[in-house]
Amino acid sequence: MKPVLSFAARLPSIKSTLKPALFPAIGFSLLLSACSDDQPEVTEADMQDDTPMAVETEANPLLAQSTLPYGMPPFDQIRNEHFLPAYERAMEMESEEIDVIANNPEPPTFENTIVAMERTGQALTRVARIFGNINGAHTNPELQAVQREMAPRLSAHSDSISLNPELFARVDSLYQQREELALDSESDRLLERYHTSFVRAGAQLSEEQKDRLREINSELATLSTQFTQNVLAEVNASAVVVDTREELAGLSDAQIQAAADEAAERGEEGKYVITLRNTSGQPPLTSLENRALRERIQKASVARGSRGNEYDTTGIVSDTLKLRAERAQMLGYETHADYILSEQTAGNKVVVNQLLGGLAPVAVANARLEGEEIKRMIDETEAEPFELQAWDWAYYAEKVRQARYAFDESEVRPYFELSNVLENGVFYAAEQVYGLTFERRDDLPTYHPDVQVWEVFDADGSGLGLMLGDFYARGSKRGGAWMNSYNTQSGLLGGSKVIGNHLNITKPPAGEPTLMTFDEVTTLFHEFGHVLHGLFSDVEYPRFAGTAVPRDFVEFPSQVNEMWATWPEVLANYALHYETGERIPQDLLDRVLEARQFNEGFATTEYLGASIIDQALHQLPPEQIPDADQIMAFEAHALAQAGLNYDPVPPRYRTPYFSHIMGGYSAGYYSYIWSEVLDADAVQWFIENGGMLRENGDQFRNALLSRGGSVEAMDLYQNFAGRQPDIEHMLRRRGLQPQ
Repeated sequence: MKPVLSFAARLPSIKSTLKPALFPAIGFSLLLSACSDDQPEVTEADMQDDTPMAVETEANPLLAQSTLPYGMPPFDQIRNEHFLPAYERAMEMESEEIDVIANNPEPPTFENTIVAMERTGQALTRVARIFGNINGAHTNPELQAVQREMAPRLSAHSDSISLNPELFARVDSLYQQREELALDSESDRLLERYHTSFVRAGAQLSEEQKDRLREINSELATLSTQFTQNVLAEVNASAVVVDTREELAGLSDAQIQAAADEAAERGEEGKYVITLRNTSGQPPLTSLENRALRERIQKASVARGSRGNEYDTTGIVSDTLKLRAERAQMLGYETHADYILSEQTAGNKVVVNQLLGGLAPVAVANARLEGEEIKRMIDETEAEPFELQAWDWAYYAEKVRQARYAFDESEVRPYFELSNVLENGVFYAAEQVYGLTFERRDDLPTYHPDVQVWEVFDADGSGLGLMLGDFYARGSKRGGAWMNSYNTQSGLLGGSKVIGNHLNITKPPAGEPTLMTFDEVTTLFHEFGHVLHGLFSDVEYPRFAGTAVPRDFVEFPSQVNEMWATWPEVLANYALHYETGERIPQDLLDRVLEARQFNEGFATTEYLGASIIDQALHQLPPEQIPDADQIMAFEAHALAQAGLNYDPVPPRYRTPYFSHIMGGYSAGYYSYIWSEVLDADAVQWFIENGGMLRENGDQFRNALLSRGGSVEAMDLYQNFAGRQPDIEHMLRRRGLQPQ
């Protein structure tokens, strides 16, 4: 039986907080996060062939506009040594552009100040995007050295713009007279966003405070780089070496061969290596029969970053938290969470705490019920029963699921071959809903042999952009799944769309098919939702292009796209056996779909654990931030306070490898569950309006996806659905609705 929601009486107040909020002010800090989706447009620069700059661009492909279709980066020409000089020259170019605006003797106008700033930094944006994307997807020591050197320099460059008093004076003058300017709505919003960005970046601070802010931003940039590089190094260093094939009982032949191949690459011939993903739980734990090996893998996973070795990140985390908290107070906020949440649709930490705190007891109660059922399975199947531990959960939960729904993962995976899921599932749904078509472009260069490129065509046959698919895990690639942009669109600058789509699926041995879990299938649909958000961008100003929306709104469109993974018409088109081409048997499919809420207590609890850790750390004032040796104890205390200290279900990410909150999701990991409220309501809207219809897709595209950040986020939702979202749909989906 599902426990009753303890916060049911407060549902109306939670719903009422889903209100419009301002686009998050990133100021010029986008330069610090080159992989961000919230970066300005890159288009053709005005450059004459007989200038010195033309010679320079010929020598450095990063400084020249690409001549490839849609401005696709010429990866075959780009070398490691191009990045540092390209960064340096591009920063010089933007500084020169900004100086012209700041020192313009003419009175400030919207055109000569705000629009002019929208035109600046195109070369730097191009370099930063290409570098950030390659460094995230296929890094090497040379690129990491560039990242370490450039992080503080980019921070200083960003501050030189956002803390420029003459520049801010022009922006502020326009802001104070904005009612008299008679701007259109998007232009008015752009002016407001620029002003807010400057203020949040410290433009109104004293000179002494600005000096300290520059120091903080530089230190944070360096720490962020150290953290990213340590996490990648640690996940590789923590891989588990296995001596014998017998210990891998339960894994498929393909998985065992992949482990052998990994061992050979590491110089461990004759052995096997289990690589880790960035989450606390690891996929092999579902199948491995050897309990001692499961324990080794789980303990290696959750110890990452806190082992006291050269890759330990606890000190980096502590220093980052202290600096963020100091900066927030300097800017007039009590904590970093207050600073971040003031620009999100949630609005403030009270609302976020209410949502997370209301869900936590229900989720963990469900998880405990699931744990009791798993323990019964252990008692019934093991000669010497034992207490349920975290490394047992996935293995025995799978047995419970098999018993309840009469299928196992190996029975389902043959129907989910990667290419088929992508082309006959993801692309098929996009064709049905939006009229898109796709064509492979094997003629275009990529940064890794595994990367594939598709050209995307709109319903009228016109070219919409390119998608780069990078789906396999490797040691040079960061964990997780993500979308990024190489090029974005705006009416002001033009531009074409080039979008990267990344997963971390284990690559099978050569010649073997890539058979996916249903979770991986869902992730593929999810990330493609981000791709659509980028491809459909149709805004005037580059600031608002693509996914430039609040963090707690950006996941919503991608989560909506997950619905097509289980839509009957789509499933029937892609759930085909990779050898025979036969459709998945209806009986098996029914059982797969029935099992979707299975283990939901676990999934919600591990997610909420990470979300609450994020908020707990970022809702502290500077003097209460734990030191490096206190980080793990603080994490345990925060989980206990929230009632989430259920040992068999650790948080999805522990603090030392919680990359989300050391990057763009600080005080924002709650965004996934927040966005799911919108997502579940939007799915219900599609159902109510006839489902997979072109007119529904056009409504979603035109009213919401294409508008980027040009309209306040919750106004976008209202424009699309004609109503405010109802949290009940999310609760029902997760099996957490009150009874």
